Amino acid sequence: MMIDYSQAREMMVEQQVRPWDVLDARVLEALATLPREAFVPEIHRALAYADVEIPLGHGQKMMKPVVEGRTLQGLLLQPGEEVLEIGTGGGYLAACMGALAREVVSLEINPELAARARHQLDISGHGNNVRVENVDALDYATDRRFDAICVTAAVEAVPPRFLQWLRPGGRLFVVRGRSPVMEAVLVHNEVNGPRIESLFETDLPYLAGAAPAPEFVF
Repeated sequence: MMIDYSQAREMMVEQQVRPWDVLDARVLEALATLPREAFVPEIHRALAYADVEIPLGHGQKMMKPVVEGRTLQGLLLQPGEEVLEIGTGGGYLAACMGALAREVVSLEINPELAARARHQLDISGHGNNVRVENVDALDYATDRRFDAICVTAAVEAVPPRFLQWLRPGGRLFVVRGRSPVMEAVLVHNEVNGPRIESLFETDLPYLAGAAPAPEFVF
């Protein structure tokens, strides 16, 4: 059966994302325009616009559309801004951020996922201002500073090194805490220190190397 992806995309925006209080016009336009199916593994392509996390392989999953929408709305990206994404995954969120900002640098620890995301960004035509680097974010070193940082997997606590990559006035989106109840927050890099804004509750897989240590029960 042939799927009408344009219709599925419209229904995703109107029936899933918008009702979850994603009302930013630029975010909705990006979600309504970008071909999400292009960034989903072929075996799961029929689920591209479903309200589910989609397996990407290597233990990683694609966020639900509603979480992607709330993430983009929380970051409030502007056309002239430079963005760092930690966890490229399939490359879809990087493409969305590329549509909203000037430049995106995206870090992916898994070489196969990094190569696949780069390929999909190229063939979809939505990655001209997105650079994918195959690197572990917890080992990443750069003197560059960014207006916004988006962490696409959970952490128990925000690594201080992530905040060092923010420009003054910049903000970092991250999901923190312990499964099954985690909190999505926006960390604002203000003069008097970081200010944390709570956005919503969700539950995401942990960033590689950022999961809490196992608890032993005696």
